[in-house]
Amino acid sequence: MIANPYQQYHEANIESASQGKLLLMLYDGAIRFLVQAQIALEQQRWADAHKFNLRAQDIITELIVSLNYDAGDIAKNLYQLYDYMNWRLVNSNIKRDVTGVKEIVGHLRTLREAWVEAVKNTAGQPYNSGAA
Repeated sequence: MIANPYQQYHEANIESASQGKLLLMLYDGAIRFLVQAQIALEQQRWADAHKFNLRAQDIITELIVSLNYDAGDIAKNLYQLYDYMNWRLVNSNIKRDVTGVKEIVGHLRTLREAWVEAVKNTAGQPYNSGAA
């Protein structure tokens, strides 16, 4: 069976990405899913909101497990922030509350911009998917 060319491109892009670019891709995905969850919540499409919220939580969990604690306090601080984000999203999902989703989107966008600068400084080139 011939695979979808877009899917093949996407997989090749992920497999060849630097750590910094992968991190930004994770942020982009979490933001995208939470924006979709926000829209679904506003339209009272509860099942869709739940699905998108869980996908974002999965990404945040991936961010947690990929932390390098040898890096010092920054990893510990990021862990606490990611843990809070997960907790907030769980509560938002249970209560069908768009406020928590909006809050976490804001936090993720702020962190993403900080990582864009870090990646740019280490790789010499900014990453911009246009997704966030």
